[in-house]
Amino acid sequence: MTEIENLKRRDGKTLERIYTSYRSGFLLFASKYNLAQEDILDVYQDAFVALIENAEKGKLDGLNAELKTYLFSIGKYMIFAKLRKSKTDFVEIETLPDGLEWPEIDENDHQISLLENSLKKLGDQCYKILRLFYYEEKKLDEIMELLPYQSKDVLKSQKARCLKHLKEMLSKN
Repeated sequence: MTEIENLKRRDGKTLERIYTSYRSGFLLFASKYNLAQEDILDVYQDAFVALIENAEKGKLDGLNAELKTYLFSIGKYMIFAKLRKSKTDFVEIETLPDGLEWPEIDENDHQISLLENSLKKLGDQCYKILRLFYYEEKKLDEIMELLPYQSKDVLKSQKARCLKHLKEMLSKN
């Protein structure tokens, strides 16, 4: 049985294993946002519950991303929602995985649509680099295996140029 099928059945061992194995990574990931540790823990627990519910609803059937990536995406969205509610200034530099939708997303949210439009205008290569590095949390060596770069320094420079260009586009709007 797959992990997703075990999530649907709410298999205790699977739930415990997934919860504990991704928890510390999520806490480390979320610590870069200006939230209290208690809030980060709450977000992780809420994201984990949403993961289970999405599995039960069949939203994870045919999932192309790793379970960890999906869970972190849910948590990240919840962090952004919490930051928006507290009116903390932030810029989201990552997008949701292709094909995934959360009904809670406000389609009219100016920052999200601005970011999505800016990412599309960057061009395919910049989009791929930023997505792999920031969203999928791949290391430069891993990205070099996926994209046609012969030198880590060239890739690093290209990533920096892409990010700078994205920031400039966002600041103009």
